[in-house]
Amino acid sequence: MHRLTLAQIARGLAAKEFSSVELSEALLARIAELDPGLNSFITVTAEQALEQARAADARRAAGENGALLGAPIAHKDLFCTKGVRTSCASKILDDFVAPYDATVVERLAAAGCVSLGKLNMDEFAMGSASESSHYGPVRNPWNSECVPGGSSGGSAAAVAARLVPAATGSDTGGSIRQPAALTNLTGLKPTYGRVSRWGMIAYASSLDQGGPLARSAEDCALLLSAMAGFDPKDSTCVDQPVDDYLAALHRPLAGLRIGLPREYFGAGLDPRLSDAVMACVEELKKLGATVKEIGLPSMQHAIPAYYVIAPAEASSNLSRFDGVRFGYRCENPQSLEDLYKRSRGEGFGTEVKRRIMVGTYALSAGYYDAYYLKAQKIRRLIRSDFIGAFQEVDLILGPTTPNPAWKLGEKGDDPVAAYLEDIYTITANLAGIPGLSMPAGFVDGLPVGVQLLAPYFQEGRLLNVAHQYQQATDWHQRAPEGY
Repeated sequence: MHRLTLAQIARGLAAKEFSSVELSEALLARIAELDPGLNSFITVTAEQALEQARAADARRAAGENGALLGAPIAHKDLFCTKGVRTSCASKILDDFVAPYDATVVERLAAAGCVSLGKLNMDEFAMGSASESSHYGPVRNPWNSECVPGGSSGGSAAAVAARLVPAATGSDTGGSIRQPAALTNLTGLKPTYGRVSRWGMIAYASSLDQGGPLARSAEDCALLLSAMAGFDPKDSTCVDQPVDDYLAALHRPLAGLRIGLPREYFGAGLDPRLSDAVMACVEELKKLGATVKEIGLPSMQHAIPAYYVIAPAEASSNLSRFDGVRFGYRCENPQSLEDLYKRSRGEGFGTEVKRRIMVGTYALSAGYYDAYYLKAQKIRRLIRSDFIGAFQEVDLILGPTTPNPAWKLGEKGDDPVAAYLEDIYTITANLAGIPGLSMPAGFVDGLPVGVQLLAPYFQEGRLLNVAHQYQQATDWHQRAPEGY
């Protein structure tokens, strides 16, 4: 049963080929057996999962037949879950039990999803490798010596290893799409404001966006259909009708205009990944798409702009973790100042401290105009580049990452090298547009992905193109050996 996709699970449950309880028990046994070698879970909620599965089976017996009713998933550990630890993979929140559900969790539970637990990640979603977790690094099922990408690395590893059929993730600069590419999954970052951020612990509020990771575009469409929609509790959530993502999957690609940015194919891109991208382009041409070269000239400034804006927002957001109201508190503080300093110093990891320091510096008097304000101006230029490009083409296509997965610890002493792995993904967050990564081949036995970008609220078009590509190829069906 662990090989079934969400769509296959929906059909199997509807046909009464198995029950949600049977499926959940099988996956929980698999997690117990295999996850110690991956470290993809922080918390496994076996009792709660079986209780939810029994409730889902009862709802089906009463005549309900929702696509996600009884389907097992797991949540990235920055989505608040009532009565379950929500740690953000940080020591400072190691004992925090959320008193409420995030909107994403609430909506998926209402759809009947069974949550098997909370997934490992980079601490406070800050990282590209899922190595900065307080609970230890996550390993890539395709090669246990390699990273699975980050920050949603636990979500990616668990789905790739067939421990769960799908998972939630969050994407601030590529944290859904990059791990999806490195583990042979489909990962979708929706338009900013398409999915509620209420109850999702913030890293950078103007960039964060929740989304699904799964094995196919069809599965992502199923999850997004339940996750998306207006939420009055989130002031940044857009009040706009949710498209029928499943219906969109089957549109033909005849006449689709795809843009290839010349900036994506310069120095820094592994030529073998470039070959995989061009092979994908040829396949899409066979399906009726046309391709033209375009320019995104402001992309060269994206990394420095992002690593000013995101840490600045993190500096503000993480100021609430002070050892006073909730979370870790140092022992025997000598004064209020000592309480603050030691609680934060002992509770936060190295990467989080680095970004808080950078962000505080960028926002400080005398540097705000030179750094933060200038970064916001670059952000506007990047957005304008995309708006101009989408007047010429329907979609933009390129590599998701410049390289396949690297070895654990390889970039630990060089954070800038890790930051550069996000070069193709962060522009979507800066502009707020939707992006999707889909499997497109292998390099040295490691998966690589192709990224699709679309205009605002065109998630249906992304899922459509990915689904049609996946009907013509089998990259997304391949599983790591032993899983």
